[in-house]
Amino acid sequence: MARALAEAGLAALFSYAGRTAAPVAQPLPMRVGGFGGAEGLAAFLRAEGISHVIDATHPFAAQMSRNATLACAETRTALIALERAPWRAGPGDQWRHVHDITAAARALPEAQTRVFLAIGRQHLQAFADHPQHHYLLRLVDPPQALPLPQAQAVIARGPFTLQDDLALMRDHGTRIVVAKNAGGEGARAKLDAARALGLPVILIDRPEIPDRPRAETPAAVLRWLGHPANLGV
Repeated sequence: MARALAEAGLAALFSYAGRTAAPVAQPLPMRVGGFGGAEGLAAFLRAEGISHVIDATHPFAAQMSRNATLACAETRTALIALERAPWRAGPGDQWRHVHDITAAARALPEAQTRVFLAIGRQHLQAFADHPQHHYLLRLVDPPQALPLPQAQAVIARGPFTLQDDLALMRDHGTRIVVAKNAGGEGARAKLDAARALGLPVILIDRPEIPDRPRAETPAAVLRWLGHPANLGV
């Protein structure tokens, strides 16, 4: 989305939450850090004269999306969500859908097993009540400490290929995968690898977010902005 806006020559600002040590550079002016809730975001929109907001956050960054919805309503700022379509099971998939992180932890078997815990680092504590399992984590930044007694972290940044994730799961003896239903292609390989290896997946459903206009591609967002979507994105 940032590349499309830059190539279109539109004045835009890219905002990062600041949760990774080295965020990916973008072809737009950037700011890093929170706003101070919906009220702080509303004040920022007014101060900067923002006319349109594109909520391109992760589908599980529900609080930021809620704040954006409230702030844009208060300031009468146009808002659209750039949101990847959720993943849907196909032939050969062994998916069990659960409502949230806590339910995913409870869905693990009682008997010791090897879990590929592909949920990032913010919600690992929910799995500390199930210390009998060996957890494989894939994180962007090296963790300072892990609440899991049997865990190994692989530091890597996606996108990942099917061959990448087949090799990772085979090397670590993975028997079950836990993932968030983020959608998109960049993180789907773990689900395709689980299917190829005949492994079950505990898939966490997306949180509920207030209804707002949505688009699945940068080109659709450009059309919403009233700009010709001829950039091949």
